[in-house]
Amino acid sequence: MKFRQLRDKLLPLYDEREAKAVARYVLEERFGLMPGDIYVQDDLPLTDEQSRMLEQMADRLAAAEPVQYVLGEAWFCNRRFVVSPSVLIPRPETERLCGMIVDDAAHGSAPMRVFDACTGSGCIAVTLALELKEVQVSACDLSGEALTVAQANARRWGVEVEWRRMDVLHIEHDAAFRTSTDGTWDIIVSNPPYICLKEKKEMARNVLAHEPSMALFVPDDDPTLFYRSLARWARHALNSKGKIYLETNPLYVDDVQTVLEKEGLCNTKIHEDDFGKRRFVTAQVADF
Repeated sequence: MKFRQLRDKLLPLYDEREAKAVARYVLEERFGLMPGDIYVQDDLPLTDEQSRMLEQMADRLAAAEPVQYVLGEAWFCNRRFVVSPSVLIPRPETERLCGMIVDDAAHGSAPMRVFDACTGSGCIAVTLALELKEVQVSACDLSGEALTVAQANARRWGVEVEWRRMDVLHIEHDAAFRTSTDGTWDIIVSNPPYICLKEKKEMARNVLAHEPSMALFVPDDDPTLFYRSLARWARHALNSKGKIYLETNPLYVDDVQTVLEKEGLCNTKIHEDDFGKRRFVTAQVADF
């Protein structure tokens, strides 16, 4: 296969610049080819087996499957994470969420206990386990398939994380879990589902067709339902100096802040992501 043949397969989905970028990314990441291999040589220097693999990958890409799923990996905080259609592809915006926690923790005391709700691929939990000193990390997800991916990422990076299969919408009603963790956590972090169904028409085809709906969408009439559940639980689960960090839909970030305040959390603050969008909300438990 020639580079231009791979690029041309992608042109129905991408403009020429994007098609070239995706094609080059696949060739560099999966086959280790250098720019000279890609652009200078007429035919790509691949074995017959590699050529067959590339053909299969090209067909998947042409069907609008995200390149991260095709490769089985995605970059997050300068590390490669395992991904599959069971989990959302980690986004650059979420790297900022991890960065906020790491920056704040630098001014705090160790050891720390962190809980990551709706962990998905485990990218947040694993990153914090690697970046924070003297930390114990726990994480939950409703999807068993997602937890399998998260566990694979913990093994890949050699960190210990306690994984739980749990529904965040009912976390406050889990009596055994709540009783055993009241006042336990220094940090609760979550990037829960936050896209309303009515927003589907504005979303990319590859996201709608391939990424898990249960990790994306909330009802149009209740976009903050996950945040209410998390806020109610956080009142009991955070220690007196603990803090909750939430990624949100910029369309409803003010509503999320209001939810946190109505549930009795204090010092709420909205933060921008690296693209200037108001995306994150933090809050603390009132210390009487």
